Amino acid sequence: MKHTGSCLCGRITFEIEGEFEDFYLCHCSRCRKDTGSAHASNLFSSSAKITWISGKEQVKTYRVEGTEHTKSFCPHCGSALPTLQMKDTLLVVPAGSLDSDPQISPKGHIYMESRASWDNNLENLPQYPQLPV
Repeated sequence: MKHTGSCLCGRITFEIEGEFEDFYLCHCSRCRKDTGSAHASNLFSSSAKITWISGKEQVKTYRVEGTEHTKSFCPHCGSALPTLQMKDTLLVVPAGSLDSDPQISPKGHIYMESRASWDNNLENLPQYPQLPV
């Protein structure tokens, strides 16, 4: 299977060849910090290969010292981008960075002990088609 993706400004584009084995919503404090949200939505593959179509030299990567937590991003628009983790054996792809359908649904929530205190029963909140003004 082939997947395509890009950053928000479009300067960085990529293609991923292969399957995603897992898809998790991570609530750890590091993922909440680097997404600015309740959780990160990450796809995982130990066999897929990434090809940077454009902007590879612009990709910035930050690794939290003493951990495996790594975030790659576009320095222009800040969009999260795929990164290799676990000694470069695991491709981690932010689901929102894909332009194509990943053909897999989340398998679960992880690191729930770190979940934000305000992240409860969010499915019960009113839903709007756009910003209510």
